[in-house]
Amino acid sequence: MIKTTLLFFVTALAEIIGCFLPYMWLRKGGSILLLFPATLSLALFAWLLTLHPAASGRVYASYGGIYVVTSLIWLRYVDGVKLATTDWLGACVALAGMLIIISGWKSY
Repeated sequence: MIKTTLLFFVTALAEIIGCFLPYMWLRKGGSILLLFPATLSLALFAWLLTLHPAASGRVYASYGGIYVVTSLIWLRYVDGVKLATTDWLGACVALAGMLIIISGWKSY
């Protein structure tokens, strides 16, 4: 389960970076060249999702929990936004949901 969770975190970072770089270009006046690493990052994201042993629907559902947590960590440490208690509570609920889903992967 730890390997799957770590893989989800790497996958989430690839997706967030792939979306953040075009945001930097469109909203923050960054170079259009940011689209090249963004494209590579999103391709990496798609490839990483294929490395999971479960059916794609279960992977996407459980990945969502890790994505929520990773997004909030990004918000705090990259964007510098202080997180509220409700942010952390929501992250814990999402993470609990992810753990419940992946705990049943071996039963099918």
